[in-house]
Amino acid sequence: MSPLLRRANAKRKPDERLVTLVGKPGCHLCDDARDVVREVCGALGVPWEEKDITQDEELNRAYWEQIPVVLVDGEQHTFWRVDAGRLRKALEG
Repeated sequence: MSPLLRRANAKRKPDERLVTLVGKPGCHLCDDARDVVREVCGALGVPWEEKDITQDEELNRAYWEQIPVVLVDGEQHTFWRVDAGRLRKALEG
């Protein structure tokens, strides 16, 4: 993410942010990621959503080798393992 975009996102209120978890059913790493995203977003008041790559061909093509993938405001933040501290820092600016 460019420094300019980071600065613009940092000025956004928590309820104006969006975290997207991209995964699939039966994925233990996705389950772990969901727990981290739920905890961090819940603590900060940031909305989050979950998308299933088995139901979205475009997401499947883009991320099938990387799931789980976490997007922050539509930009890829991380994949495979989600670090709670890193996610919190990205959301707090």
